[in-house]
Amino acid sequence: MSTLRLAILISGRGSNMATIARECQQHRIRATVSVVISDRPGVAGITTAQGMGIETHVVSRSSAVNRDAFERSLAEAMDNHTPDLVVLAGFMRVLSAQFVERYAGRMINIHPSLLPKYTGLHTHQRVLEAGDAEHGASVHYVTPELDGGPVILQSRVPVKTGDTESSVAARVMATEHVIYPRVVGWIADGRLKWNDGRPTLDGKLLTQPVVEPFP
Repeated sequence: MSTLRLAILISGRGSNMATIARECQQHRIRATVSVVISDRPGVAGITTAQGMGIETHVVSRSSAVNRDAFERSLAEAMDNHTPDLVVLAGFMRVLSAQFVERYAGRMINIHPSLLPKYTGLHTHQRVLEAGDAEHGASVHYVTPELDGGPVILQSRVPVKTGDTESSVAARVMATEHVIYPRVVGWIADGRLKWNDGRPTLDGKLLTQPVVEPFP
């Protein structure tokens, strides 16, 4: 089986990117990070990737004439590295349906909520305001609907008395660093596949996400 080639897209510190790249470099995932691309110059994640010996590229949204021009440049930067899988890791741009469909079945994202609850931003604040008993993160395939693609794997963590946005965010982030590399590994090993617009895991249709509870 050939090694899976990854393009990882970031907008900030890139902690999930670094975790996945480290797992690849230590041969715990049968994949290699071909390029890390940021839509913002000067972010910490680019420095981290360069320190790991990974090729980096910046496609600045603020420098592009419009979204179409930005997405054309982004696609070109990605396609130059012929990725098998595009990994969104804290990439804070909503991509057009046309762009997403270009990489259908080859693009995944991690979102800090138990999807379909709390799509979009400020998930930790919204969980606390709602008084939810649990929170978590979801790895999902990217489709044109924002945070609406099939969910593959979820982490679930308790919301504790006295939690703040920062404390619950840290607890969720720790689980992201477990479940996101796991999904990339499933794809690299051929266990997780995209068939006719639907995911299969170990040859079975994935109708519900796999759930991993954390204390």
